[in-house]
Amino acid sequence: MLEGCTPWPEAFAQRYRAAGYWRDITLGEMLERSMQRHPDKLAVVDGPKSATYRQLVERSEQLAVQFARLGLKSRERVIFQLSNSIELLYAFFGLLRIGVIPVMALPAHRRAELVHFARHGQAAAHFVAGRTERFDYVALAEEVQRAAPTIRVIVGAGAPGPGAVSLDALLAAEVDDGELARMRGEAFADASDVALMMLSGGTTARSKFIPRTHNDYVYNCTQSGAVAGFGEETVFLAVLPMSHGYTLASPGMLAVLSHGGTIVIAPDTRAETVFPLIEKHGITVVAGGVPLAVSWLASSWPERCDLSSLRVYMNGGSRLLPELRRQIEQRFGCTYVESYGTGEGLLNQTRLDDPEEIRFHSSGRPVSPGDEIKVIDPAGNELPEGAVGELAVRGPYTVRGYYNAPEATAAAFTDDGFYRMGDAVRLVGGYLYLEGRLKDLINRGGEKVSVEEVENHVIAHPSVANVCVVAMPDERYGEKACAFVIVKPDRALGFAELQEFLLGRGIARFKLPERLEVVDAFPLSPAGKVLRRELRSIIAARLEAERIGKNGAAPGRGKDNQGDNE
Repeated sequence: MLEGCTPWPEAFAQRYRAAGYWRDITLGEMLERSMQRHPDKLAVVDGPKSATYRQLVERSEQLAVQFARLGLKSRERVIFQLSNSIELLYAFFGLLRIGVIPVMALPAHRRAELVHFARHGQAAAHFVAGRTERFDYVALAEEVQRAAPTIRVIVGAGAPGPGAVSLDALLAAEVDDGELARMRGEAFADASDVALMMLSGGTTARSKFIPRTHNDYVYNCTQSGAVAGFGEETVFLAVLPMSHGYTLASPGMLAVLSHGGTIVIAPDTRAETVFPLIEKHGITVVAGGVPLAVSWLASSWPERCDLSSLRVYMNGGSRLLPELRRQIEQRFGCTYVESYGTGEGLLNQTRLDDPEEIRFHSSGRPVSPGDEIKVIDPAGNELPEGAVGELAVRGPYTVRGYYNAPEATAAAFTDDGFYRMGDAVRLVGGYLYLEGRLKDLINRGGEKVSVEEVENHVIAHPSVANVCVVAMPDERYGEKACAFVIVKPDRALGFAELQEFLLGRGIARFKLPERLEVVDAFPLSPAGKVLRRELRSIIAARLEAERIGKNGAAPGRGKDNQGDNE
């Protein structure tokens, strides 16, 4: 494996091969096998653009040659920050074809995160969405390049203008048949080596790199797709960010391609866009999250469109309330599937034939018979069924460590290879029931926000003496961030001023606090530690009082100190 990564012990590798979990093929070879079965079948639709399986492979190979011309080499890392598009898939498979490792960043990431990604991964290139009316990604990439000089080239989608190589131009350029033949005759990656790097949810100040190998990721997507009933008839709507592990492969697009289905890319997440697409393309599977479920159920569009093709609505990222699961089945006319997992590996899904009690209340069960899970106490002792404890897992698609992060690896992984997920769960009859988190982070509609990271930015404001960021309940997103702040003497701080300051520091908008509470002091434990649970209770009580109209908004609270980071 790539230096800085932790391989599976040889005994486990042999076990996973013998069981058929690891097939010793790359993700590119997985796609090629699907192409050989049905070369002229539609693989991807993106508005007016589309590609058959043959075209998807050919265009990816063309880009692979172009990327090699740019000087990108096997095992080099690149920041991969393209927005949802057919070009994202072309570029993704093009990089994999020559062994280049994409670090799967999101369009919402900004300078602070991207500079960390570039430096930690010693990135050789940065792939971005290009310049748009809403945001100049090329200018952002140029900022990152100045701070991380290992970046040799910026590749932008569309017509990115000066400072970046056009991805569209690379797709349109002629490629010599001899170059293609030489590339096809060379193996740039081994199935046991790293294919891509996902990003941790950020339980510490900075995201960690999760190295996923070809072997484990081929199994990850193929097996989770099989459990969800994917096949050649599957028509999957990609609506959430395609670089996120959920939409990419859990089960996601790679599972669709593994099973010979078709991907339809939605241009946005609005109900008036999504539901007509379901009708037009005969969508069978929609993979959404809590915010989308809440928004779509509040709209009239489900009744305005023919949803008879829809078989599965899958929810991932954060737990959806049972009543909303029931409403989805009733209004969308499909089977609800709850998906609960982690970028480090383990995937749990409810089954299509599970009874309502399981579908509407549980977080599913592991997708693989090779998954070893246990619920443990703080000392690592396994707890009996039904007891609440921390979920720990190891298996054929759960990694054994982070990239170049020995301390983080030692903290998260046991000596015998179990990954401690930090989630509090119950295990009943083989099914997991998520009770909450042990790690101190905010789950904003599936996007994990590290309070430590946000606090480190807030404390840099010249008016701030101290800060504590906690989760506050939100009907749509589940949780949002609330910043409790102690200001310096003779200073003041407004909500808009704080948001402007944080945006200026280059953090993603979804990480911004969405409420500011200025206080004189924090509640402390006898040991002098801030009692975050009391702050969470305080803000929850204030929100409830405001909701039912009791006591009004006290000074320093209300419309002037909160917002919505859309």
